[in-house]
This record gives sequence, structure tokens and C-alpha cells, in this order.
Amino acid sequence: MCSRSTRRDFLKTGAQAAIAGAGASTAARVGPALATSPTAVRGASVLTDYAAADHRRRLENVRYCTQSIRTCLRKHLIAGYLPGQCSYNLGEYPCKKPWSPDEWDEQELDKLRGQGIELIQVHEEWSDTLRLFGGSRTTPSNPAGFIRFVDMVHRRGMKLLVYVNSGRFQRPDPDFRPEWAGPARGDLTELCWNKAHCSAASPGWRGYILPRLVRILDDYGVDGFYNDLGYRPLAGRPSPPGSDEVLAFEESNTCDGALADMLALIHAEVSRRGGIVKVHYGSNKRPLTELKIYDYLWVGETVQNGDELRQGTKNYPPYLVPCLDMSRAKIANEDELYLHAIPYMQFPLLLAGRPFTGQRALVPGIKYQPEEKCFWTRHCRAIWKRYLANPDGPHSYGWWDSSPGRPDARPTHDRWLKRYLPLVEEGTWAWLEVGDSDLFAEPLPRDVVVSVFANRNLYVALANYGQVPASVRSNFPYVAMVPRAGGPANHWDVPARSLVILQRSATRGY
Repeated sequence: MCSRSTRRDFLKTGAQAAIAGAGASTAARVGPALATSPTAVRGASVLTDYAAADHRRRLENVRYCTQSIRTCLRKHLIAGYLPGQCSYNLGEYPCKKPWSPDEWDEQELDKLRGQGIELIQVHEEWSDTLRLFGGSRTTPSNPAGFIRFVDMVHRRGMKLLVYVNSGRFQRPDPDFRPEWAGPARGDLTELCWNKAHCSAASPGWRGYILPRLVRILDDYGVDGFYNDLGYRPLAGRPSPPGSDEVLAFEESNTCDGALADMLALIHAEVSRRGGIVKVHYGSNKRPLTELKIYDYLWVGETVQNGDELRQGTKNYPPYLVPCLDMSRAKIANEDELYLHAIPYMQFPLLLAGRPFTGQRALVPGIKYQPEEKCFWTRHCRAIWKRYLANPDGPHSYGWWDSSPGRPDARPTHDRWLKRYLPLVEEGTWAWLEVGDSDLFAEPLPRDVVVSVFANRNLYVALANYGQVPASVRSNFPYVAMVPRAGGPANHWDVPARSLVILQRSATRGY
């Protein structure tokens, strides 16, 4: 198709800026380790844009941290990281007629790019899962419209990931084969879906889905996948292996063997093409494997508490994209989302694009799960009622958004992203949840977490997760990223449930 040349040109441009490598260490003692990373790169290149003075400042800051920080939760070298990510609602699906991108989307994408968004992902509405318009699970409901949208995203220098599912498939689909999934018990039945859990150990399922994933890349020129796994562990199942399962790997409480093998193959193919893979397991979980299976892990579905999400994911390898499930969760304020994320080198996903009207739960001819039995039927229909009563908003923008919508969500995301980007500049070393160190004049207060980010500048993130204010004294002066009277200081008051970001003063000495 015509989009192949566009994709090659776009990936060539991205490759010219790429630097591979991301550091990780799971030990309590500080020790670097390298891991592969996304190929897309933001901002200055350390190799080509840093002069000798830049390298000196970076190395001096890293040396200072290396000598001063003796223990931390994790240490990372940041490379190829795109923090500004958005789940873009194209429109409703199921629907009476397919969505069609137009000038409204052009303007919305301009706004998103201006706010620092570099990666767009589209959810299930991009494809024709129910085959309403002649498409399929892995083809668009509006091919011409989708190709136009891909071009819109790429013209702005942004990446585009599309929703796929390597573990679930509509049981009523004419292509479905029962041997891929076994008995129907345990199927995902919500809203209008009736999805079987297809086994990662099934050769038939692999032979069906994997070539179709490659075709998405080739035919539409997208930059990778958001893979909603739909995984049911193979370990501990009460039933014996199915007729089309080959259990070739360890399956246990610590290893998802077949799943890891399948995901590693998908990631390798996407990476070979210069693309990106985002994986979503569900809740705050991740697949149990040491293999490289994703560039980004999306966490937060069904999680209703920011502290729970932070504690459950803070020691995961990079890069994490938290999205607290606001269809169920309650927060004190929008800043709370960033309090839980930034000190652990995470940045929340933005929900944007077309308003999520909820009409997808009321399309004639579609069989829906009854409201009394299905949360998503109730949630979508509640959003639709609010949309009809308040067509000018505030709107919801996705499955995991609140009803009513949150008018402060987008400006708060914009404000914190501008503060976060300097911390995670390409080539930054990050020490997360610092323990024993010489950075402070006295022990840190209870419930205060400190993370440090060192590059040409040195930043400290102070997070107070407690319910009372805290005071922190540093051994060297810092200035607040948000200016305050008084200039550089060694004493910092951190209000309860708040985040303060500091920059090492230019008057520092080593």
C-alpha cells in the first residue's frame, strides 16, 4: 500500500536520532545494568549535540551521585524514552457508521504535539472487531480514514501504536477455532464482547495471529502495538493441555514461559522494523519473564488507589506508563497522579482525542451484556447520558476515564510534563528511592522518598507520601523548578501528599 514508503522515510528519520540502551538494577546496592530500549529518541543527542563542556557537566554530576549515593531501589540510564504519551479516542465502536478523521483531528494533534506528546496510541475502535463494515480484528473499520490518520500523526513527528490483542479473540468470529482456547468457561464477556482466551502454547493460534500482526505494520505503516494481552496463566490449570497446545516451556508462579516466548518474538519483529511495543497485562501486573518483551508497560486498569499502584509497580523494569483507572478510582486532586509516578521514573498516560460519548453501548442490532451484570455497559451508558445532557463537556476520553470528565486533567498533564522532561533528558542517570547517601544533612523523614536525576543538570524529586508536612535539609543548595522567593536554599518544606522538584544550584562545588 502507499503508506509503506511513508513509513520507511519516517523510520529513517527516527533512526538518525536513535541511541539504544537503558540501565536497570533490581538490587538494593547500586549497580548499573544495560537493557534494550525504544528506538525513538527525544531531544538532544549526547553523541552529536554535547560539546566538551556538556560532557564535563554531565560526568561531574554523575560522579557526585556515584560517590554520594550508596544504596537505592533502582538505578537506570535513560535512553530512548518517550514520556509524553496519549491514548487517542478516534471515535465510537461499535457505531452506526465508521469514524472519519478530519480537520478537527488535525487541530487536536497540533495541540497534543505542542504539549509535548510524542506517542499516540489508538484503542480497539481503530479496527473492525465485530466485522460491521467489512473489516476484521486486525484491519480498520475505515481503511482510508485510518491511513489518513496515520499520515496526520507522522507529519507531526509523532509515533503511532495500534491496539492488538495477542491472547483474546471473538468466539463468534468466523475465523475462530475452538482448539485455540478450549472450553468457553472463563471467556471475557463484557459490553458486546465474547472473547475466548487463546493459548500462547497453541501453534494454531500463533499461526493465525502472528502473520496478521506483521501485516498491520506493513500495510498501514504504524510504528508498533499496544498489546492488551488477555492472558490466562498456563500454570496451575485444573484441565489438561488442549488438543492444540504444546507446553514447551516452564509454566509456574514465577515464569510465564509460552507467553514470554511469544511476546519476545513479537517485540523482536517490531524492533527490527524500528518500532515500539507497549504491553498491558491488567491491574498492576506484568508478565513473569526476564526476556525483553516490551518497551513500555501500561499499568493501572481496575486499580482504584494511587498508593497501591505505586507500591505494586515501583520496582518494575522501565519504562512504565501508569494510568490509574479513573472509571473507578478517586483522587484528591490531579497532582496526585504525578506524585505517585515521577519519583519512580514514570509519567501518566493522557486520555484525549475525540470525546468518548459512550454511544458504543447503544448501537442498534448489537447484543450487549445487561447493565446489572456488566460494569462497562453501565459506565458507557452513564457517559452517554451525561454527553446528551452536557454536549459541551466536561467530556470523558476513554474507557478508564471518569464520568463526568475531568476538566483539569489535560492542563495538569501539560504542566507536569514540562517539569518532568528536563529530568529524563537523553543520557540521564537516575537513582530511584535513594537510601543511604551523603545528599542530606539529616535522615529523611518518614514517608519522604527522594530520587535523583543526573545529566548536564542535577535534579532531586522530593515526594511526601505521608499525611503531615515534612522538612528536608540538603548538604548543598538547590533551587525549586517553580521559582520561589529567596533563591538557592538547603532547607525544604514538603507539604503532605505533595511533590517538590529541585535543581542543583549553579553555585555548587564538588
